[in-house]
Amino acid sequence: MTNQLIENKSLEKVLEVVKEKEIDRVFLVACGGSSALMYSSKYILDRDSTTMTTEVYSSNEFIYRNPATLNKNSLVILCSHLGKTPETTEAAKFAKSKGALTVSFTYIDDSPLAKESDLVIGYEYGPGIDPAESRNILIIQLTLGLLKVKESSKKYDKLVASLPNLKAVCDKAIEYYAQDALDFADKYKDEKMIYTMASGSNYGVAYTFAICILMEMQWINSHAIHAGEFFHGPFEILDKDTPFILLLGLDETRYMEERALKFTKEYGEKLIILDAKDLDFKGIDKEIRGEIASVVLLYVLRAFSRKLADVRNHPLEKRRYMFKVPY
Repeated sequence: MTNQLIENKSLEKVLEVVKEKEIDRVFLVACGGSSALMYSSKYILDRDSTTMTTEVYSSNEFIYRNPATLNKNSLVILCSHLGKTPETTEAAKFAKSKGALTVSFTYIDDSPLAKESDLVIGYEYGPGIDPAESRNILIIQLTLGLLKVKESSKKYDKLVASLPNLKAVCDKAIEYYAQDALDFADKYKDEKMIYTMASGSNYGVAYTFAICILMEMQWINSHAIHAGEFFHGPFEILDKDTPFILLLGLDETRYMEERALKFTKEYGEKLIILDAKDLDFKGIDKEIRGEIASVVLLYVLRAFSRKLADVRNHPLEKRRYMFKVPY
């Protein structure tokens, strides 16, 4: 299936359209876990683009804030797994009313979001799917493709060449942390609060684990802390009884994560440390490992979440309110 990703016709079509369109602003719009996936793309575009500025918005706020810079020269990238998130569908309508080009990621081809978008990129979903075919990597692929067609970046081709090796990298990473996942589930199953911390392209991963896994799927209080903000308030909560999950990536902001790690090791004891430097990225071009690290760490955390759910006898699919009551 990886070859299908490399030759993804819908993604290629988007890049063809984007290449011919003047774009000076990119809006990344979604809710929840779909929104968290956008943080890596914002990081990439902020760092690498000299012609486009980028913002991440929660779907409803995108509409109500009504950015003055949203216009015919804007690209709005949206995401909703089932394509049924009403706020994101309305955001697509709103963006089109302003003349913007809308591109949506959704698992369901004929979903409401797909029908309201100019262009749609579908993706595979389910057990055993190659990470290279997931929306996580497809969003990054579109981002690097955008930089290729607009600014001649070489990273897109390096990513495509690396994709056939991504599954092996993720599998080895999960195996490397297998015992840690079991220990985490056993030691922290009764915790009432678990913090997650990261920076740069990894921040969205920490945010995903905090709000989608711990809060939504396990009903455990959590908060995602940016490593750069840790010393400006949040570090006062740290003690020997407060659990922290720290992510260390491979991008330019790693220093902030290392600084936070040094402090938490000195004053805390309940620490789970996931460091991309400890993993084997063989087959992934060195110039894009910073971008890929966030995808790999997310897959590792998903393995952690499955172990936690098993030990707590709390299935990841269990909900109190979502899809069950009016909201």
